[in-house]
Amino acid sequence: MNIHSKNIEVNRLLLNVANKIQKLSVESNNRETVNLILASIKAFCEKKTEQINHLNDIGMLLSIETNLEHLLGEIISKSKLFTNADGGTLYIMSENEELLVFKIVETDSLGIHMGIHGEEIPWPAVPLYLEDGSQNHEMVAAHCALTAKVLNFEDVYDAEGFNFNGTKKFDEGTGFRSKSMLVIPMVNSHKEVIGVVQLLNARDANNDVINFTTEDERLLLSLASQAAVAITNAKMIKDLKELLESFIKSIAYAVDQKSPYTGGHVHKVASIALKIAKALNKTTTGKYADVHYTKQEIYEIRISALMHDVGKITTPQHVMDKATKLETLYDRINTIRIKFEVYKKDLEIEMLNEKMKLLSSGASAGEIQSLENKLAGEIEILDEEIDFLMVSNVGGEFMTDAHIQAIEKIAQRKLRVNGIEQNILSDFEVNNLCIRKGTLTKNELAIMQDHARISNEMLDALPFPKHLKRVPSIAGGHHEKLNGKGYPKGLKADELSLESRILALADIFEALSASDRPYKGAKKMSEIIKIINFMVKDGELDADLVQFFYDQKIHLRYAKQCFKHDQIDI
Repeated sequence: MNIHSKNIEVNRLLLNVANKIQKLSVESNNRETVNLILASIKAFCEKKTEQINHLNDIGMLLSIETNLEHLLGEIISKSKLFTNADGGTLYIMSENEELLVFKIVETDSLGIHMGIHGEEIPWPAVPLYLEDGSQNHEMVAAHCALTAKVLNFEDVYDAEGFNFNGTKKFDEGTGFRSKSMLVIPMVNSHKEVIGVVQLLNARDANNDVINFTTEDERLLLSLASQAAVAITNAKMIKDLKELLESFIKSIAYAVDQKSPYTGGHVHKVASIALKIAKALNKTTTGKYADVHYTKQEIYEIRISALMHDVGKITTPQHVMDKATKLETLYDRINTIRIKFEVYKKDLEIEMLNEKMKLLSSGASAGEIQSLENKLAGEIEILDEEIDFLMVSNVGGEFMTDAHIQAIEKIAQRKLRVNGIEQNILSDFEVNNLCIRKGTLTKNELAIMQDHARISNEMLDALPFPKHLKRVPSIAGGHHEKLNGKGYPKGLKADELSLESRILALADIFEALSASDRPYKGAKKMSEIIKIINFMVKDGELDADLVQFFYDQKIHLRYAKQCFKHDQIDI
């Protein structure tokens, strides 16, 4: 019988009683007797009304409570309240279904309240099976779990067929006297026993120990059944949350492990984003005084940060890890060095041929020396050019027009290979060396940036629960800019949430400060601040948020944790 049915039964009973009282008052002239009966009925009605209220309360609690520890504590608390029991114990079935684990233990008269805050109880679990593999029917809790039957004892000291040595030993050590006991199985909607409720020493109005009634049995059996369903649901929600968390961590780990040079990026971005969000939560002045995030919203920001680069799973590794402009399967700058050495040898051969002609024609020593000086000058120029190309290959913040023109001029030198004359630099080499910023060509940059679009599509396809519904939009906006020049959607300031702005700042700051990138060295704090300030000036980052980031010294706190010592120059 569930709680709703119990309410209906009590209401029907009260109606019958009212009808009998009305009949009695008509037939009887004994007013004193009638008053006594009415007083008794009033007390009964008040008790039942109180029970109904408690039943409604526990019914509501069981339907909405998802915190498992709090739920278990409330089950014992309400069970004791309904039966006026002095003590109560709640056992939960172990994962392997071989043990009953103590979860809640309470005895009011002894001031014992264990497990109510989720702490572990250091008592050995009750085995459901003996060493020989047979079922353990000696222990009442184990017997109840194995048979799914209610046990009701008037006095456990007189009970036969069960082992109460542990109970008696407890009594000897505390001076307590265990007497009446009610043991109820907790059976869920799948007809599985998931735990046992054990109540001890029911009390009357004078606090004397009395027996548990059949009414107590029916009431507690109904409560335990609904509690079992609630516990099963709470565990399922907890398990699903842990599964989602594990899945997200696995994806984040996979993204970080995609490249040996970006390990930890995702988790570092999450760390910075959470520092900003928590600081916003604490501030009571300024623009963000009214920003208040709940625990769920903080969790949503964290998950968004962990998932912000999920699309990089599809990004080719040679693009992600392109350390220099000419890197493909290997760094082609070495090929260019070889071509320059061949060019030098060709010049030397040409000079030797000229020298032989001069010698055979009786040229002076001065003419010979002039020829050798000319060759030395050419070699020096070639060495300067290859040094320049090597520096250009590294990549940087910006390459000027003059640098590009110099590369194009160098490329025009002619080299003969297998009898065929060709430019010393191929079109591929020129195009890559002329990359103005970083190491990626326009096509490679487009591939790299496409991870944001793919991230959006992957996250949009996931059925996030209601409290995480904004993860796709928050995570997907970390490369958007307030001026509308970001990607993948080109969103503008009024379309970007504060949470997306937080993630964008965290991502930029981590990327600039990282010391493990193959295409750049670790930047000092002063350089990072200069670049971020330029991005603010260009309308890419939120000026107010960046200023808050500095004012709260979040950049300095993160630097102490993650920067190399020589990066902290302010």
